[in-house]
Amino acid sequence: MPGTMVNFPTNGTTTAGYLATPSSGTGPGVLVIQEWWGLVGHIKQVCARFAAEGFTALAPDMYHGETADEPDGAGKLFMALNIGQAEKDLKGAVSYLLQNASSKKVGAVGFCMGGQLALYAATLNPSVGATVNFYGIHPNVKPDYGKLNGPVLGLFAEKDGFVTPQVAKDVDAAIKKAGKQSEIHIYPGVDHGFFNDERAEVYDKAAAQDAWTRTLGLFRKELK
Repeated sequence: MPGTMVNFPTNGTTTAGYLATPSSGTGPGVLVIQEWWGLVGHIKQVCARFAAEGFTALAPDMYHGETADEPDGAGKLFMALNIGQAEKDLKGAVSYLLQNASSKKVGAVGFCMGGQLALYAATLNPSVGATVNFYGIHPNVKPDYGKLNGPVLGLFAEKDGFVTPQVAKDVDAAIKKAGKQSEIHIYPGVDHGFFNDERAEVYDKAAAQDAWTRTLGLFRKELK
């Protein structure tokens, strides 16, 4: 994979992340935020896919070295997430990405927990010019949608028991109520995690490919 682990400053300390760069050396910046499993191989592979499409992608390690491979462990890490530290990590990651990318604005994309954190990152930093939320959820993360500085694309699953279609519609409505641009797609017949091709029990190739195409389209349009 065309990536490497890096360290970047986060308000007096440092945080690790996985940075993938295109063959051209630099491209528009994309912040990639992990699922509740942590900074695992799948997320690094997503960064590599962005790099192959010409983007500079950074995935910050939101768990600071910890990962999980089963739901109980992931749930504990998920609920133990320090929101204050997460805010510092996200701000630092955006700043580092801007220094290494060719664009003046960056995109933010996240999956599961990361989807909610991508929305949060976009409200913390005006340099985030577009956000893609894959079935985002975290009960302790409360983005102020009025501070968004670019459009949001929400990608959800009809059979999702965590982020139900109604929850997806409520998020869409809340963003629009704040006067910001939002578009959602609810993929029929698929479940939470449908984009993760390392989880055969939920992965859906057709939905994942359509979601990827929409994601690339938004970032190519907004991150010039």
